[in-house]
Amino acid sequence: MTAPVFEEFDPASDCDCPGCTHWRRVLPHSTPTRHPAGAPMAALALAAAAGTVLGAAGAAPAVAAAHAPQRPGAPAADDPGTPQGGTAPLHGPGGVPAKARVPLTTRAEIIDRAKEWVAARVPYDMNAYWSDGYRQDCSGFVSMAWNLGGNEWTGSLDTYGVRIGKDELQAGDILLFHNPADPEKGSHVTIFGGWTDQTRSHYVAYELTPPTARRKSTPYAYWSNSARYLPYRYKGLRAEPGADGTDGTGTVTPVTSPGGAYPGAAAFGPGRNNAYVTRLGRMLVARGAGAYYSSGPGPRWTDADRRATRAFQLAQGWTGADADGLPGPTTWSYLVNGGGRDVRAASAGGSATPVRPPVPAPATEAGSHGVAGYPGRAAFRPGADNAHVTRLGRQLVKKGFGTHYTQGPGPRWGESDRRNVEAFQRSQGWRGGAADGYPGPETWRRLFS
Repeated sequence: MTAPVFEEFDPASDCDCPGCTHWRRVLPHSTPTRHPAGAPMAALALAAAAGTVLGAAGAAPAVAAAHAPQRPGAPAADDPGTPQGGTAPLHGPGGVPAKARVPLTTRAEIIDRAKEWVAARVPYDMNAYWSDGYRQDCSGFVSMAWNLGGNEWTGSLDTYGVRIGKDELQAGDILLFHNPADPEKGSHVTIFGGWTDQTRSHYVAYELTPPTARRKSTPYAYWSNSARYLPYRYKGLRAEPGADGTDGTGTVTPVTSPGGAYPGAAAFGPGRNNAYVTRLGRMLVARGAGAYYSSGPGPRWTDADRRATRAFQLAQGWTGADADGLPGPTTWSYLVNGGGRDVRAASAGGSATPVRPPVPAPATEAGSHGVAGYPGRAAFRPGADNAHVTRLGRQLVKKGFGTHYTQGPGPRWGESDRRNVEAFQRSQGWRGGAADGYPGPETWRRLFS
């Protein structure tokens, strides 16, 4: 599908007359200071001619644009308000065109690239291109995350994906709404980052929308026009056997002997069917949670797995998000290594003394877990400016993980801090969400021990 001509330039003038509209197109870098004689009729004639060339699909939008271009205002609430450019090579119209390709990538790589723009707070600007060459609008954001060879738009992204159902959505898929009648009105695309709860009413959306790239809990399918958002899966997903119990494209593959390392949050939850779920259930039964299973445990995730996991988490004295029934790296570590309290001892009102020695969490952690000096995750969010960031940076340098600093470190959290933290986390053998570059209590403990 060819992008309509009226999406190519964002008007630089506030005048909506046909003459000014025409001159903004033919002289995109010049702002008319007066109304050229005869410009209205000439612009209408040119717009009509362009509509004729484009054919039935493009004629109406071209003429409509000549009369009064759609100029989106500030988005209401969390509506996107995201006009976008058409297809273009990297770094814009003057860049080197790239051959159409569907490069291989993984779900983890898609989310990691999306996180980089979120952490950098890339500003929304449909006429600007970030340092990596991708356009700073919603479709450029997805083109970047999918690692495409050029900048696509909502009218062409579907050719790089396959339609899937809501129940098939996994991290790295997209939710796409393209309005062919008026692409600037409502058209938008977000990257699906995972469900926020078991009701599947909200999900984590990675998107570029004014003012900057963001990661936000979003109602399914979106704040507005929800019925028109369609889920797609990237065609070029590279297989990641064992990472989430699938072959990397959403097809379940048998995993006969999962290792001891935490497989990632994607292996657990509604719809999951893999050997890690079976192993989790068996470990929970061995720790006293067998009463929650009427059959099994088996490879398909059920509410019995969730309730048994939550019982084990509550037995450790955890509350809130730490006892949500979904096994994180700490829960998995305790089960694999025999740490923490059994469900039987806790439910029977037994001793508060752990029946086995606790094992430190190997990866992403919630809460402080008693780690001395750890200020909490809020101290390291994008835009944070405090002494904890400086202290963290200096310790990273001291440990030999300061290569991404060009100056500093200083008190303002930035992408260089995140990349240095990520390098340290990867040096511990952590991967995926456990090495996201944001220091949790276990990262802090290991850095300052």
